[in-house]
Amino acid sequence: MLKNTPNSPDDPNTLNIGNSPNIRNIRNRLGDPGHQSPDKESAAPLAPAEEGSSPDVFQEGSSVPRSEFWLGVLDISPLALGVAIYGLAFGLLAAQAAMDELETGVMGALVFAGSSQIVVVERLVAGAGAVSAVVAGIALNLRLLLVTASIREVFRGRPLWQQLLGAHLTTDENWALMLATRARGVTVGYWYLVGGGGALLVTWLIATVCGVLFASAIPEPRALGMDFAFTAAFIAIARSLWRGDLWPWLTSVAVVALVVLGKLLDPSHALVLGGVLGAVMASWRKEETA
Repeated sequence: MLKNTPNSPDDPNTLNIGNSPNIRNIRNRLGDPGHQSPDKESAAPLAPAEEGSSPDVFQEGSSVPRSEFWLGVLDISPLALGVAIYGLAFGLLAAQAAMDELETGVMGALVFAGSSQIVVVERLVAGAGAVSAVVAGIALNLRLLLVTASIREVFRGRPLWQQLLGAHLTTDENWALMLATRARGVTVGYWYLVGGGGALLVTWLIATVCGVLFASAIPEPRALGMDFAFTAAFIAIARSLWRGDLWPWLTSVAVVALVVLGKLLDPSHALVLGGVLGAVMASWRKEETA
C-alpha cells in the first residue's frame, strides 16, 4: 500500500519513480547538475556502444538519444520563428521565378540551405544563367564544411547514413545552439543536433510552400511591395553574421565593386570572389587578434 507520508528512498512501500536508477542515469548523462545520483554504484554511466564511437552512441535500448532529440526540438523552437519568416520570403521569391509548390518543397528538402536557395533563385529571377546561380549558391554554403568539421567528433563512429543525415541537417542555428548548450555544462551531441535540424527542416518546408501559395493568391505581389521581402530577409541574415569586425565586410564590398565596375567578371562570380576574400580577411584578422 502507498503511504501518504514521506518515507526513506529505501522503503519498499514508497513509490519513488523520479529517483529510480534508470531515471538518474539519464539525467546524469544529459548533464543535469540538479539531479546527480547519490548512489555511485547503482547509477553507473551508460557504456558506449564501441570504442572510438561518438560519445552519445549508447547501447541498444537506451532512451538517452530520444531524450536528446526532443530536447533539441524544444530548444530550437524560438529560433524556428525566424526560419519561418525567411521561408515565407523565399516562397514569395520562388513564385516570382515561376516555381510551384512541389518544386519549392523538393528544392527545400534536398538543398535545405536557406541563404543559398535565396541567392540561387534571386539570380535566376535577375536573368543570370543557371550555372552562375548554382556557383553562387554553392560558394555561399561552403561555410558549412567548416561548421561540420568543427563538430566532427559528433559524427565519429556512426553509420554512413547517420553521418549524411546529420551533415544535411546541420545549420548555423542548431550548430550554434548545440555549442551554447554544451557551454552551459549540458552533455548533448548527435541526436540533439538532428532534433534541432529536423525541426528547422519541417518549419522551412511549411513556410516556403505557404509563401508560394500566398504569392499565387495575390494577382500582383510587386504592387504591394512584397518583392522587397527577399531583400529584407537577406539584410536580416547578413546582420546575424556580424561579429563586430568591419574589415572582412569592407574587403568583400570593395572586391565586388571593383570587379563589377571594371566588368572583369559576371556579377555572380564577383560575389563568390568577394565572399572568399572576405573570409580570408576574417581568418587573418582572427589570427592577428588571438
